[in-house]
Amino acid sequence: MTTARHLTAIDRLLSLPFPGAFGRTDRGCSGVGYHLVDLATSEDFWDDDGTRREIVEEQYEAERDALAVLLTARWGEPQVFSLWSVFDRGMSGEDIPDPWDALSQSVPDVHLWRADGRWIALGVAQGDTELPFQLVAAVTETDPP
Repeated sequence: MTTARHLTAIDRLLSLPFPGAFGRTDRGCSGVGYHLVDLATSEDFWDDDGTRREIVEEQYEAERDALAVLLTARWGEPQVFSLWSVFDRGMSGEDIPDPWDALSQSVPDVHLWRADGRWIALGVAQGDTELPFQLVAAVTETDPP
């Protein structure tokens, strides 16, 4: 993982227009009012006894935190926004807009900034204990629910 590459990816997302419809890319997806990308993806943990998973989780959280320091220098202190209630509300049938619904499926919380009329979210995702960790970023014009 390289922080410079992640910053470049986030800057690119900020400069891209939002599409008129949902579409996938090689590193994520975009839809009306948002872009969502995987900045980095770890190996999976199907054959792990739990020790490697813990190390990788700490590594991905450290990478998120290092990137957050640089983004904080640009945009100020982030909000740390829990997605638990967003997930719970979506599971209860509430219509949650993307990228918030997609993020809430695997990201417990995001570091969140507001710049140039857009939200920038940064988090660590893992869909299940055997699945890879992902460092994810979202850029959206949709307010957090």
